[in-house]
Amino acid sequence: MLRLGEKIIIIGDSLEQNLPIGGYGYLIAYDRNNDNIFDYVVRVPKENKHYYVTATDIELEEVLIQQEAEQVEREALIDFALATKNEALFRKIMTGESAAEPEKERDKEVQSREEFIKQIGLKAWI
Repeated sequence: MLRLGEKIIIIGDSLEQNLPIGGYGYLIAYDRNNDNIFDYVVRVPKENKHYYVTATDIELEEVLIQQEAEQVEREALIDFALATKNEALFRKIMTGESAAEPEKERDKEVQSREEFIKQIGLKAWI
């Protein structure tokens, strides 16, 4: 639950109330009515209005800034990996796996003919 007085950004308008999406506002009250779908009352100073909003329609400004910073950092690392032709870094960023893991998987999949026949022979005895 968000605290009163926090600066928020309106990120959605799920109930089609003509909310100023992308605009900022301040939490001024909780809506404690159980018969109501709304969670908060938000003051939007630019429009000089109060809006009843749900929790899914708003997000803290700090959280949105942090998400944007992480996205920019990830894109910069991808650009660096491509510019330096660093395949290991690129794989780590894109999939979260290291470059050594696919080589191990390939080694497990490819086996010599003798090993294959030996495994078939062992399975036949069982």
